[in-house]
Amino acid sequence: LASVSVSDGSTVVVQPFDKGSLQDVEKAIRESDLGFEPTNDGNVVRINIPQLTAERRKEMVKVAAKFGEESKVAVRNIRRDAKKQVDKCEKDGVSEDLCKDKEADLQKITDGYVKKIETAIKDKEKEITQV
Repeated sequence: LASVSVSDGSTVVVQPFDKGSLQDVEKAIRESDLGFEPTNDGNVVRINIPQLTAERRKEMVKVAAKFGEESKVAVRNIRRDAKKQVDKCEKDGVSEDLCKDKEADLQKITDGYVKKIETAIKDKEKEITQV
């Protein structure tokens, strides 16, 4: 659809392969609710990316935290599904001790991934808030 490049640290250039779609690209960027004002020079669409304000940084931290929370929920859902499989195996005659060991292993793995996600969220928060 288009070639996208960065001309300098704060300008993104979008060059559509079809010049007829230039207006559509500009309109889509303007209506995307990202807060960017694209400019159209007839050949390319230029998007100036402003410096992040403190308010925008706080919003980005909230978004990162939301993605992190969704990731932790996904890990817990996987644990729940695996636990159902372990419970099914126990009903099918696998020893109770083996099932309890597998449940403990499953919990350790889950806790490890939740901890990795929390660390990634904290690191990303530091990166976003750093000026």
